[in-house]
Amino acid sequence: MSSPLVIRPRAESVEGQPILRPLPSAQCRSVGPFVFFDHMLETDYAPGSGMDIRQHPHIGLSTLTYLFEGEIQHKDSLGSDQRVRPGDVSWMTARGGVAHVERTPADLLAKGSRLHGLQVWLASPREHEQGMPSYSHHPAASLPVSDSLGVQIRMIAGNGFCLESPVPVLSPTLYAHVHMQSATTLTVPAEHEQRALYVLDGELSLNDERVEACSLVVLPEGETMVLYAEEACQLVLIGGAALDGPRRMNWNFVASDPELIEQARARWAAGDWPVVPGENGRIELPR
Repeated sequence: MSSPLVIRPRAESVEGQPILRPLPSAQCRSVGPFVFFDHMLETDYAPGSGMDIRQHPHIGLSTLTYLFEGEIQHKDSLGSDQRVRPGDVSWMTARGGVAHVERTPADLLAKGSRLHGLQVWLASPREHEQGMPSYSHHPAASLPVSDSLGVQIRMIAGNGFCLESPVPVLSPTLYAHVHMQSATTLTVPAEHEQRALYVLDGELSLNDERVEACSLVVLPEGETMVLYAEEACQLVLIGGAALDGPRRMNWNFVASDPELIEQARARWAAGDWPVVPGENGRIELPR
């Protein structure tokens, strides 16, 4: 039996929002289609302050935002203007180019709020890297849930555990939010080629080995693994089919061909990019 790979996330800040980022790392560039994983840490915003990620671009990936607490207003260059609440899925596929804004809604900005959630990027298969972008919103009530023997599984995207999410993923994907009561077990089958788990809180063991909270554990391929909750805990499982070739990531751009990234950088720098309606501010290309 192979040993899991444990990745300790690095602490960063995105426009003032503290995060932990285990992917990408030098140890692991991707798990299934997942090439980027941000844990937006619990943050209390005082009245008059909040998240404000100005207009910025993407290519070659899908962004997926999933909140545990708080709300975010998503706006993009397609004209989408969507309030994202806990348990919802905000799914944007960039293809050849899209821009978006993510910020605390105005009413919550005025009175103060708390934010906690995840944002991940999934690299698009080569055949979907170009073309027209798209956006879809999936309310919490639309996501399938199983709840049995003290273990609740909500399928955020993709499929697994006899559940299938309505989110229109572009390749075989596993993304599940799991709650385990104390002294419960969950068998993680090898139905997806690549898998990893990220413990949000609580105490968990994996095949009798303790897993630290806020660490990403990449599971051995082809092996069934058993999770045991030492105390009540919650985690997410990610994974899917391996990417159809290596990906290059530069700033907010992901592509199989480095030339696509160079073209995107030049276009954004020159202002040759779709604009989010009603937005003037933007994040400039880093040097």
